[in-house]
Amino acid sequence: MTTVQSPPAPPTAIRPGVVARTGLYAVLAAHAAVVAFFFVQAGFASNALIVIGRLAGLYGALVMAFQLVLVARLPWLDRRIGMDRLTSWHRWTGFSLLWTLLAHVVFIGFGYADGAGVGPVTEIIDLAETTEGVLRAIVALGLMLVIGAVSARSARRRLAYETWHFIHLYAYVAVVLAFTHQVAVGTTFTSSSAATAYWYGVWAVALGSVFLGRVALPLWRNRRHRFRVAAVVPESDSVVSIHITGRDLDRLPAQAGQFFLWRFLTKDRWWQANPFSLSAAPDGRSLRLTAKAAGEGSAALRHLKVGTRVFAEGPYGAFTTLHRTRSESLLIAGGVGVTPIRALLEELDGHTVVIYRVASERDAVLHDELRDLAFAKGAELHLVTGKPTPDKLAPRKLKRMVPDIADRDVFLCGPPPMMNAVLGTLDELHVPKQQIHFERFSLAG
Repeated sequence: MTTVQSPPAPPTAIRPGVVARTGLYAVLAAHAAVVAFFFVQAGFASNALIVIGRLAGLYGALVMAFQLVLVARLPWLDRRIGMDRLTSWHRWTGFSLLWTLLAHVVFIGFGYADGAGVGPVTEIIDLAETTEGVLRAIVALGLMLVIGAVSARSARRRLAYETWHFIHLYAYVAVVLAFTHQVAVGTTFTSSSAATAYWYGVWAVALGSVFLGRVALPLWRNRRHRFRVAAVVPESDSVVSIHITGRDLDRLPAQAGQFFLWRFLTKDRWWQANPFSLSAAPDGRSLRLTAKAAGEGSAALRHLKVGTRVFAEGPYGAFTTLHRTRSESLLIAGGVGVTPIRALLEELDGHTVVIYRVASERDAVLHDELRDLAFAKGAELHLVTGKPTPDKLAPRKLKRMVPDIADRDVFLCGPPPMMNAVLGTLDELHVPKQQIHFERFSLAG
């Protein structure tokens, strides 16, 4: 098959993800240094345990503010790092935060108890009863411990997403309580006007980021674009495509490979937000999502009525052409993971190979579209069928289909077991990690 192709777009010279990660690390390191400076400037207590406890509390406050920025869904960070990775960092810094806050309580308790000649528990109770802000801090710590417990993998698997999410919202209550504690009794906070201004600035940026990314921006975009269901198209017995229209969609900064959190504003679904990728590249006139019935929410999509209003949060995700490093690409899709892959194929320039892994041909959703699109763009399309075993995309077979695989960008989307197997295969074939692009959607439930 030979067709005339447009010249491939030049790959990104500077990797956006590296820039964003380096920037985050540099900002965090700079703030850690500033906190240490103000801590030293405020002077030390006579008791070493109290000194360590206060420093742990300050760094706990800094990590808490950093956590808020990680989950604020700021577009600049999300496009370069991805919501899945940002949320994973949030989870691990959350556990670091718990240990830091526990260290703060333990060292402060033992430190003041040593001077008072009582036990640390008695001293903490006495501080809670006599010192403003301490009781609020204890409540905040209790909330953080509960949130940490339900965030453990074993507990997370047993909880419905809605339950887990509701409990997680109490983190904002803990943040407010911790901040008021810091204002009330933080010696470093009040040691100088510069220190006070710094900490107010840190919390203003952190809380402002959350308000901007998770409240203001979604409300503004939905007011501007006024999304509605334009068509409901069954693709198979279990898969349906929803076409969305709205106003000024040419100004919506969405890219192929990204996803939205969709709320269909019916009386029984308005409170549910589900992550679905765009299954066609945005054209400025409409958006399309394609979903497989995996639960009651997604199964009900085929019953949506044309004209239903939609509240969409996004676009989210770093699974886009922004991160290309090579002029040629390999797209690997598994099952309904073909949806962002199909959108990417539409947008990519340069020679592209597409591998679509399904159990049987009847499971190959959007296959006809992929075939026609591949023909039009001069791309190669391989449909791999059979039982879901890793050997179907083993190193030797993948190398046979794509001999120059190590010289291509690889975009991968599919069920987690398949993705893990393919990532192992790509490692065996020595495909550089910076050329491998994937995104996991477990974060959104």
